[in-house]
Amino acid sequence: MGTPAALPLDGLLHVFSFLEAPDLLRAAQVDKVWNEAAEYAFLWRRLSLSRWTFCNISQASKGAQTWKQYYLHRSQLEHQMARGRPSQDFTCKAISGHEGKIDGMAYLSAIEHRFDGQEKSVVCTVSADCTVRAWNVQEGTQIWSSSVQPAPLRSLLTVPEHQLVITRDEQGTIKVWDGQTGKEQATFITHSTWCNLVLCGVPENPFLTVAITEGVLYTLTVPCLKEVSRVTAFQNCHIDLLLCSPDKNWLLVGSTETPDVLAEVFHRDSLTRPSEDKPLSNSLPVGECRNASWAPREAARLIVLHEDRTTRNLSVTTFDIASKRSKNKVEILAQQVASFILPESSRMPHILESHGSDIILLGCGSGMTIFSITGNLLASFQDHHQTITSIWVDSFRVVTSSQDISLRVYTWKREKNTVVLKSCYHLLGGSHRWSSGFTDVACDNVSIVAVETRKCGKSILKAYFFNL
Repeated sequence: MGTPAALPLDGLLHVFSFLEAPDLLRAAQVDKVWNEAAEYAFLWRRLSLSRWTFCNISQASKGAQTWKQYYLHRSQLEHQMARGRPSQDFTCKAISGHEGKIDGMAYLSAIEHRFDGQEKSVVCTVSADCTVRAWNVQEGTQIWSSSVQPAPLRSLLTVPEHQLVITRDEQGTIKVWDGQTGKEQATFITHSTWCNLVLCGVPENPFLTVAITEGVLYTLTVPCLKEVSRVTAFQNCHIDLLLCSPDKNWLLVGSTETPDVLAEVFHRDSLTRPSEDKPLSNSLPVGECRNASWAPREAARLIVLHEDRTTRNLSVTTFDIASKRSKNKVEILAQQVASFILPESSRMPHILESHGSDIILLGCGSGMTIFSITGNLLASFQDHHQTITSIWVDSFRVVTSSQDISLRVYTWKREKNTVVLKSCYHLLGGSHRWSSGFTDVACDNVSIVAVETRKCGKSILKAYFFNL
């Protein structure tokens, strides 16, 4: 019987394809032949894709050892982010510059894993001081600031693929900015005191949909902000729910302030390719809509928090949205997948987020509860002492911000074919003497950034970036 070293290369690779990373690393130490076999890119590519599903393949496939480096670096980063030891695993910086309250924040850098020594997180903010600014998270420095605008800026979107920033002010003016220089590129005026913005369409050809107080939806080209369509969704109704599905084909439009108005689902094409016919839409068969979220791992799965029209109980209903073609028409179908009534122990949720295809996260006061879409209580956390102000959810972690001036970091773990959420550690902000708490939080794959509001009326950024 021959020794394992006598196996041909194809045989070694076949055996190695069943190994996990620690065993593959040990096998590489046996001899030169095993070392060369254990370096093959497809082995590490398989491990990476089986663990994370989505990887930055364009960056990772350029060399035979790139997939191995990707796997080891990302594993190390996840270990640090789950452990969260100050100074050892991450560095904290306070970033200041705005003269007013920060009302919006978003990453301009792509939220992806890169381990080529060029990792840089860029965050953009808008403020009541009438400026939009870009910040280098790792250096804690301002990259650029716009000139002072005529009115306070209230929200923003970023388009990392095109390095664009889109803002709206409290007078209804929409502007597009060059994300690298801060130069103004286009303006669209709605004359509305309130607007909501969302991006739809494919990344190569995005569109901006703007909902205004009067119940009107504008769809604009990006970056030129040329009007493509104008649709009245509701008559004189404040639209405060405007969400685009993961496949960018569906828009949820609703009002939480008007009980008798049913939430509507619009197909993207009817807004971006207008015709003389009425835009393709359909009302959701639920009562008063309180909040909603699209499930990130499904093309068009919509989770809705609403009040049951018959029992007046607070319920969560999940729909799969699709279109159906018949002879001469197309209709939108909202097929109910699951529904359940929230238990009385769950106070009125003020935040609704989702994970994967079937996990719901609810922020209720200072606590967070996790349900399946069928209503099974999966977990309940009471890690904060004051109200949770925002919940960030991605495929690896959950981060909550709170008025108690702390962030709580959780990580998703797979146990016995089930995904569970583990509470890990706190990231602390400033002093109660100066601070009113965190109001928002966002993450990329190497940093966490939160907005901390000061009692003087100004806001700063607290950046926590992990040591690679």
